[in-house]
Amino acid sequence: MHLLIDTHVLIWWSKNSPRLGSQARKLIRSPENSIWVSAASIWEISIKASLGRLKLHESFAEVMSRDLERQGFRALPIGFRHALAVRDLPHHHADPFDRMLIAQAQCEELTLLTADRAIFDYEVAVLDAAR
Repeated sequence: MHLLIDTHVLIWWSKNSPRLGSQARKLIRSPENSIWVSAASIWEISIKASLGRLKLHESFAEVMSRDLERQGFRALPIGFRHALAVRDLPHHHADPFDRMLIAQAQCEELTLLTADRAIFDYEVAVLDAAR
C-alpha cells in the first residue's frame, strides 16, 4: 500500500504519541507499505513551530530528515499538477495544507492516513490514523 501521512500523523509518529492508533502504527512500520511525506507537511510544521504553536527541539530539522530517511519514508515534493488539482476540490475543508495533501493523494493515487474527519468527505482513499 502507498500511504501519504497527514501532518498530525507525522507529528504523532515522531513523538510516539498514543493518539496514533495501533493499526496505523502497524501500517507505517510495515516494510510492505511505502510511506510518503509531503513537503506541505514539513512546511506546515515549520510554520507552526515559528509561530510558537508547536514545540520542537532545536535539532528538529536534522532529526526529522535523518529519521525520515532511516525509516524509509519518501519525500513528496509539491508540483504544478498538485497545485492545480487543489482548484478542483470541493470546499469541505478550509485548511490549505490539508487541501494540498488531498490533491497530492488524488494525483499520485496514494491513500491518505489521517484522523481529520473532514478529509473523509473528499473523493480520496483514506484510512483512519486513530485506529
